[in-house]
Amino acid sequence: MFSEKDRSQFAEKGIELTEIEGQLNSFRKGFPPLSIYKPALLQDGITAVSDSDLNSFADRYKEALSGVRVVKFVPASGAATRMFKSLYECYQYLKSNPDNIEKCLDKKELQPVKQFFDRLKYFAFYQDLEELYRTRNEELEDEPSGKTKIDVLEDVLFDKGLAIGSLPKGLIKFHNYPDGARTSLEEHMVEGAGYARNRDDSVSIHLTVSPEHMDGFRARVEATRHRYEKEFGVSFNMEYSVQKPATDTIAVDLNNQPFRDNEGSILFRPGGHGALLENLNEIDADIIFIKNIDNVVPDWLKDATILYKKVLAGILIEYQQRIFSYLEHLNKQEFDDENVMDEIGSFLERELCVMPPIGMEHLSSIEKKEYFHNKLNRPLRVCGMVRNEGEPGGGPFWARNADGTVSLQIVESSQINFSAPDQKKKFEQATHFNPVDLVCGVRDHRGEKFNLLHFRDPKTGFISKKSKDGRDLKALELPGLWNGAMSDWNTLFVEVPIETFNPVKTINDLLRPQHQQEL
Repeated sequence: MFSEKDRSQFAEKGIELTEIEGQLNSFRKGFPPLSIYKPALLQDGITAVSDSDLNSFADRYKEALSGVRVVKFVPASGAATRMFKSLYECYQYLKSNPDNIEKCLDKKELQPVKQFFDRLKYFAFYQDLEELYRTRNEELEDEPSGKTKIDVLEDVLFDKGLAIGSLPKGLIKFHNYPDGARTSLEEHMVEGAGYARNRDDSVSIHLTVSPEHMDGFRARVEATRHRYEKEFGVSFNMEYSVQKPATDTIAVDLNNQPFRDNEGSILFRPGGHGALLENLNEIDADIIFIKNIDNVVPDWLKDATILYKKVLAGILIEYQQRIFSYLEHLNKQEFDDENVMDEIGSFLERELCVMPPIGMEHLSSIEKKEYFHNKLNRPLRVCGMVRNEGEPGGGPFWARNADGTVSLQIVESSQINFSAPDQKKKFEQATHFNPVDLVCGVRDHRGEKFNLLHFRDPKTGFISKKSKDGRDLKALELPGLWNGAMSDWNTLFVEVPIETFNPVKTINDLLRPQHQQEL
């Protein structure tokens, strides 16, 4: 099936032939749906922290900082193309209807663009647009009319102007301040100073960046870091990585044969955010915070975010210490204390929410010790969950695992068999949503770093339909970073307030009150 040219292509990417064959087999067989046992609800998989305990957990984290290294991990390699989808569509529409622009904008499907123009001066990049017009000796109208709207769209989106449409989200100006606008990258730096400060007052932030935007990220950091370091009394240790070519996945045609371009080369596609597990695995840290690049707020709303990040980390540390204590008992050669064994079993089931397989009661003492050890000696993550208010995406569930256990998992809709009525009903009963708000403990009780690649479930990828050059193809995405890639971690779900979740998926999301200056 594969020529020498193909094999050279695999070698250049660093992908083994066995991996290619495995991916092709996944296309042929598909991925089995995940079996939901039940939704995770408050007091049944999701913990609500009382007001009286918030500061206690935050203090626990603060005390632990003297002996741990903290890194904030921000996936930032995605382009912002979808963020400007409505503007691109409007631009094409208006270009073909230049004589009737105002009437066009009255169309229902173009209302988001009308809002964009009506509130143009509220965007943080508006001053840059004004400056652009000044350099041309032109005037930017407060309410652009007629064909001027086409010019404004060109100046916002394309290279003739600000070229914001081709920027990654991290380099787009999100918020206005008296001393200038901040990009979402800068907001993550400021936020990191609030909860990811190490004992030497350094703040380590690891960004995954597309190669073509690496220089832009570095330049923005260097242009702003000294101001923030002085303001917050920290030093920023900025780390960058790119998605590894070896995590790209092969594309196939509708007959599951390798998809080849016009030159005969096999087409590979990025493997989705699950590919970033490789990047995460290489970070040298004890505690890693994970948060998406577009989920930031201005300073006046940061307090809740910073507090709950510390709370989640404090919960992680408390549970880590208990897990480590139990593992020390289990590692004693002569350990056979039935009371402690019962305590460990109860801790696993009631607090770590790992329900044992059928027949657990028939295992010998040695077999139970091995089971307990395997389940405790895993990476730990504490995941913030918000009340579901209609946002798309994954949520918290109890799910069945291949070894017969049931545990907490973040589940995406693409993993569910909706033709099964009971699975559809359970999915719809979920009350909470995954905002990608994670704190991860990645070392074992001996201080050794876990190899995170050993704790993913390769059977949780998914296949999607795409096209290239007018030809249909099928693409394969690796197990999602916080889904199948962390399937075999110990997981805790904690309710966090909705105000800690303010993503920017479309350009007009920046007009929401949460992204505007406090009046």
